[in-house]
Amino acid sequence: MDCRGIGALAGLIAAVSLGLADPAAARFDYMAGIDVRQGSMSSEEVTGTVFHDLSRDGVRQDDEPGVAGVIVSNGRDVTTTDAEGRYTLPAFDNMTVMVHEPAAWDVPVNAHGVPQFFYVHKPEGTPEPLRYGGLEPTGPLPAEVNFPMIRTGVEEDFSCVMMGDAQPYSNTEVGYVRDSIIDDLLKRNLSEAECVVMLGDVMGDDLSLLPRFMDLFSALELPQYYVHGNHDYDFDATSDAHSADSWRQIYGPAYYSFEIGDAVFIALDNVVYPCGPEDDGPGGREACADPDRKVYNGRVTDDQMAWLEATLAEVPRDKLVVLMHHIPFVSFIDSNTGRHQTDNLAEIHDLVAGRPAVSFSGHTHTFEYLSAGAFFQGWEEQVGVTRLPFDHVVGGAPSGNWYMGDFSFDGVPMAFARGGTPPGYMVVDFDGSDFVVNFHAAGQPEDRALALSFNTPAFREWFDAMFAWQDAQGGGADAVPPVTLHDLPDVKIHTPEELAEGVWLTANFWPGERNSQVTARIGDGPAMEMERTQDGNGEDIRAGAEWADPFAIQRQMTIGRHAFRSQSGDARAQGFEIWQGSTFGPVPPQGQQTWMVADSSTHLWRMRLPADLPEGAHVVTVTATDQHGREFSDRILFEVRAERPFPYWDDTPWQNTSN
Repeated sequence: MDCRGIGALAGLIAAVSLGLADPAAARFDYMAGIDVRQGSMSSEEVTGTVFHDLSRDGVRQDDEPGVAGVIVSNGRDVTTTDAEGRYTLPAFDNMTVMVHEPAAWDVPVNAHGVPQFFYVHKPEGTPEPLRYGGLEPTGPLPAEVNFPMIRTGVEEDFSCVMMGDAQPYSNTEVGYVRDSIIDDLLKRNLSEAECVVMLGDVMGDDLSLLPRFMDLFSALELPQYYVHGNHDYDFDATSDAHSADSWRQIYGPAYYSFEIGDAVFIALDNVVYPCGPEDDGPGGREACADPDRKVYNGRVTDDQMAWLEATLAEVPRDKLVVLMHHIPFVSFIDSNTGRHQTDNLAEIHDLVAGRPAVSFSGHTHTFEYLSAGAFFQGWEEQVGVTRLPFDHVVGGAPSGNWYMGDFSFDGVPMAFARGGTPPGYMVVDFDGSDFVVNFHAAGQPEDRALALSFNTPAFREWFDAMFAWQDAQGGGADAVPPVTLHDLPDVKIHTPEELAEGVWLTANFWPGERNSQVTARIGDGPAMEMERTQDGNGEDIRAGAEWADPFAIQRQMTIGRHAFRSQSGDARAQGFEIWQGSTFGPVPPQGQQTWMVADSSTHLWRMRLPADLPEGAHVVTVTATDQHGREFSDRILFEVRAERPFPYWDDTPWQNTSN
């Protein structure tokens, strides 16, 4: 029996003697820290033991056995523990010593539910003052860094809650997250869930909000694994070597790995800030070579690449590799922009070649399911890849379009995002090395996955007028738009002339991808195939009125909150704020900035209505079938009228009468 087997057997015997911990309970109920032993030690090596914490207090006792075969790293070098659970690694300043949680074991969590599997070593602390504190000096290397864990057994079938950019810039916006995403999740059955994963831009540049945010998510009683994003770093840092220091102080490592079931989760920090001449390239990366600018770039650093390669070498090749990072490896919406994709993606693809794998990211505030085989123009030029070897999922955003939009039923901005998805989150179901991605719109029924509308001649004219005006004047100008939503004729009424000119039924199938099928049936007629507006076969972005999602656009292009004004005396209560306190209003109601609207999408289908439809009411039933064979249906009622009915109150019968 190898060392891994010996350690597992020892842990199993001990667990049986005490009673095997319930996996679901252990994920949150096991609260402790790690066991750091101070004392004289060589500054060239870090050592310690991974042990079975039978007492569940985080401190190694003499009768607590080591756990063999566990991966331990310093963020660059990787080793595995010996038969007694011991490890030794090279030591260097500014390293994070971390244990890779095995599938059958759980590390402790703190009161917020943040897993405790790491020790940050930065003897002198952050070398410059940072507004959110940076890292305090950690002092000399400890004599031992011991990592506790308890044995819980392997859960092959489980789920993880995942989401992109929550990105609250203020306590008000933290409240929006509470009242939408968290409230929605509290209503769900999360008994099979093993983790919450935040895919970066957890914060909106204000790391002081992070403790409150983590405390709110602790209500789910699930371990919280966070990815570092471009709104989570220290903007006042002058080197990428410490731009994540405040994050590391408040949350923990910027990159790490762990296992659950047959999946190995690898969190990468692919935000280089500030980037430099080595990041120079097309698609906005030329800014990295400008000494007068401080910008970020999407790239996995050399140390991380070495760590990733060494970690994968210790992982069986049949395990599912779940890559989690903030900036997408590639995206649709930024397919022609290099800085918002990942420079060394081709190398990463090579490292995981032959393994089952999936990529999850955030950043773009879009939901994009880019299946294996998908390819968009720009990828080859920007990051050197064409058709994807495995699925890449850009995970949407709880903030949607940065909390723009009018208030929903729950008092949270609707904030429909680019691509037309509402604010939401994913629940990813894992079964061995297989997975199923579920996207859920916050505040909507669990099985709702479609938004139906009509792209009419009047809609296209209205959109072009509003888009051109908004594009010319930018955000927040004190001007009256040429049109508002009230000027848009009812998109569910069509005349024969409009049908002849072209009316498209549109179906935004939020989790849709290249293997999905969408059909429409008018009344009792035959099922007709709808056409995906983006094929994913190497084409460029198709954008504009013809390709827009009318359902989302109608909610994006007239926002009444711009006009909010009061006599309270609080200047900041007028209009609304997003981003770093940017003000929007009080001005007349207007739309979102044009780069934020849903005029292109990877998951929009359309079908031209027949020009010979008879007058009267018609019901269209749309059925979307995803790659797993699951069906989602919705229906929409529309009218065909010889002439459009007068839309307003008709007072002519009341004229010249006494009553």
